[in-house]
Amino acid sequence: MSLGLPYIAASYDLAPSPTAHRRAAVEDLTRETARSMPLRDRPSIPPELIPGFEISLPGPQVAPFVLCSPHSGRVYPRSFLELSRLSPLSLRKSEDCFVDDLFLPVAREGVPLISARFPRAYLDVNREPYELDPELFIEALPDYANTQSVRVAGGLGTIARIVADGEEIYRSKLPLASGIDRVEQLYIPFHAALAELCETTRARFGYAILIDCHSMPSASMAPAGGPRPDIVLGDRFGASADCKITRFLKDALTALGYEVQMNRPYAGGYITEHYGRPARDVHAVQIEINRGLYLNEQVLRPTGGFAELQRDLRSLAGPLFNELPLLLQRRAAAE
Repeated sequence: MSLGLPYIAASYDLAPSPTAHRRAAVEDLTRETARSMPLRDRPSIPPELIPGFEISLPGPQVAPFVLCSPHSGRVYPRSFLELSRLSPLSLRKSEDCFVDDLFLPVAREGVPLISARFPRAYLDVNREPYELDPELFIEALPDYANTQSVRVAGGLGTIARIVADGEEIYRSKLPLASGIDRVEQLYIPFHAALAELCETTRARFGYAILIDCHSMPSASMAPAGGPRPDIVLGDRFGASADCKITRFLKDALTALGYEVQMNRPYAGGYITEHYGRPARDVHAVQIEINRGLYLNEQVLRPTGGFAELQRDLRSLAGPLFNELPLLLQRRAAAE
């Protein structure tokens, strides 16, 4: 594991919700697209982005947890940089820097961690698959695209038009085929792998708990300013996970000395909402970590706090893997 600056491929050493009906229709469409389009007919994406994700599971899975880091990808292809009007450092303002590395020691205790390799500024898998911005593309968007969400209106759809601080990413509009290509060749495989991890875990243990791992700007870097807690846990206000899970997480983190808030300002994005189905024995909780705890936000390098935070997260593995399942089993027996 390297905690130096992430690499930018080729030549740079730098590091609103759909209804159930709409969701089902979009999922059917993405599955059919993946099946029906021959590989030879698919537009190529930068080869350095293949594969689009990594799965870390050093040994047998020992607990019903799946870790996901969708926004920590730091491979910036030369072709993407050439399309952008921003510097590499500015593009990285949307990145959840080193979150995958923060949680890797937890994965090494015996649970899978899936991490995107492509950057969030290139493709955001914490969105619907076709949450597309009509201002970003040359051609008209297909009818199945969701162009009306709050995220699209803010420039932060599946393919973002701006970075986190509001700067426009691209020099000019993109061909629609290039956007569809990113969805079909990167987004769909990522979610297929994540869904398989959740289902395999549920089948083995009787239920699955997905922890969606993110970071947030500190108070000094947040657009609205004002103090921010150390950690925000999001469970869609109780809809995506059993309340015992989020309460256990909050109590464990608070015991370690962190200030923890629930659901505000982050209640959980598409991944938390989409996968969190407690009635189907899949729970999902989003965790947002204040970057001020571990990162120099000006130059995007880890600080001395990185190792301490990493150790604290790893120390949670034992209680999470051993005590929380027993708590949930006792509840199930009582019901």
